[in-house]
Amino acid sequence: MEKIVVPALTVSFALTDWVVKGLENGTFERVGGVIREVATKKVVGWLREISSANPYQKFTEIENQLGAVQNGLKLTQGMLQLSTAASLLSLGVSVMGFAVITQRLNDLEQRLRETQASVEKINHKIDISFYANFRAALDLAVNAFTMSNAENRRSSALQAVNRFVEAEHIYQELTINEINQKSQIADEYILTLTLAYLSEARCYLELEEYNTALRRIQEGSKVVRSHIHRYVDVLLTSNPAVYLQPQFKGKIDLRRLTRVYKWISPSWNENAVFELQRENLITFSQDPNKWVESLPAAIWDSKVDWAGKAFWEGPKPNIYARLPQVFESIESMVETNERFEVYQEEIQAISRLGIKFDEWSKLYPSKENQPDKAKVMFIIPNYTVEAPVV
Repeated sequence: MEKIVVPALTVSFALTDWVVKGLENGTFERVGGVIREVATKKVVGWLREISSANPYQKFTEIENQLGAVQNGLKLTQGMLQLSTAASLLSLGVSVMGFAVITQRLNDLEQRLRETQASVEKINHKIDISFYANFRAALDLAVNAFTMSNAENRRSSALQAVNRFVEAEHIYQELTINEINQKSQIADEYILTLTLAYLSEARCYLELEEYNTALRRIQEGSKVVRSHIHRYVDVLLTSNPAVYLQPQFKGKIDLRRLTRVYKWISPSWNENAVFELQRENLITFSQDPNKWVESLPAAIWDSKVDWAGKAFWEGPKPNIYARLPQVFESIESMVETNERFEVYQEEIQAISRLGIKFDEWSKLYPSKENQPDKAKVMFIIPNYTVEAPVV
């Protein structure tokens, strides 16, 4: 592997002591693929998965290598290891090449195909035909950046951009329709829309049009966050206190619920979230059937999930059994959104450091052997980087 070192950066498999200390005492925080100051939001470092030898490795496998479904960072055998909710996106935009995007698009399409049979029972049609057009656009982008003639490369890349913009409009409409129905496939369309925006931005990065790439990520972030916020509201249900039931002790705690609320609004803390749910806990215990009747199809659809069951069999045990997985889905959507949003910091850094995207993508520790368990490397600038204006 070609090793590139930029003097303004330290690239390592382990974090420096001052960054570790800042994470431990709360001065710094991890948001998506960046480490930044809590007070100023200035970036003090980036996290990047170490590229797999197989670019088509499924993203679920990559996330499993990074750790269990938790949030934050932890010290393990003297090294800082990442342990975070599973996400559609990699920690860095430089890792999300067209091959990776294609595989993750295929995974989303497969998940929709697996869902198709059940939703057709209630006359809910899933249109998968648009995925072929999206893949064709990705093929066009890949071909564009293998061309040796600069003019041809730019022309073909811009054709791909036009098709990605078309995909954005298509999946924006599909997303809105599914969220309005509170359906179980809304998240798949949100994630596909995210990939469409990312594909467009990736083209601009390859063309070294950094300002345009940053602008499109910023515009896409506003749209994606709005949809994810609505979807998270759906999955929190009419009574979010249900996730704090005693039966979920050791699985879902107040800390995890608070992190979701802090994503919605940074002003939330654990005490505020508990006070919000105090009365909800009592309301739920008094009439759990009312909560069941209000459940969205995204969690429970009696026409599909309880078809053919005897009326005297209560569905509540089956519904409760799903909730830990549903909460993981909430965390996954939040994590994906945060990673997508902080791609802005990465793009801005490339511009400010004055290096090319290709050089940034090839950064690698130059004087270290990769530890056996290291799945992430850290890029630390010699100065903090201002957060981009959104």
